[in-house]
Amino acid sequence: MLERILRIGIVVLLLLVISVIAWANYTVTHTTEKQLYSDVNTIPKNKVGLLLGTAKYQDKARHMVNPYYQNRIDATVALYMAGKIDYIIVSGDSTAFYNEPVLMKEDLVAHGIPAARIYMDVAGYRTLDSILRCRDIFGLSQFTIISQPFHNERALYISNHKQINAIAFNASNGNSLWDQIFREKMARVRMMYDLLFNTQARYYGERVQIR
Repeated sequence: MLERILRIGIVVLLLLVISVIAWANYTVTHTTEKQLYSDVNTIPKNKVGLLLGTAKYQDKARHMVNPYYQNRIDATVALYMAGKIDYIIVSGDSTAFYNEPVLMKEDLVAHGIPAARIYMDVAGYRTLDSILRCRDIFGLSQFTIISQPFHNERALYISNHKQINAIAFNASNGNSLWDQIFREKMARVRMMYDLLFNTQARYYGERVQIR
């Protein structure tokens, strides 16, 4: 009898977990679809683009560039050159040995974007941090998010929840189904938890004025 109750409990728990994942994924996707753009010619202009960081390399030897990273750089350059953004915030993780914002800025400059047009957010440890710091440190209530479609949806959902008027430009996807399907679905569940309990960015600091 006890074994049967245990089995039923496990099944109920699994169904609950699956239901939460499915609900989070559906809600995020279907509440943000009208804010996503893939055509540089049709996306509205915003003063600032928020480029969300990711690792530049896929291997420790730094021989293989991460396609997610490269596609985000290319999308940002396309937006800037088309006059759809005037300034860029590069937001990502940073340590004493690795700094995503520095790498992104260097690559954007190499593509012809003036360094003076690029601001670094070195405390964008998570998507939530990047969005909140863009609002509270850089003083922006409206901006264009730049990342892959699945990531943009989550970033937009956070923005909407925080009363930020954001749109997103879709960079081309990478080649990892793990990121697009499994990892992202779990990230959306964690995001719902963070929003429910009003989780804040890890660090804030002094305000930065974008010219």
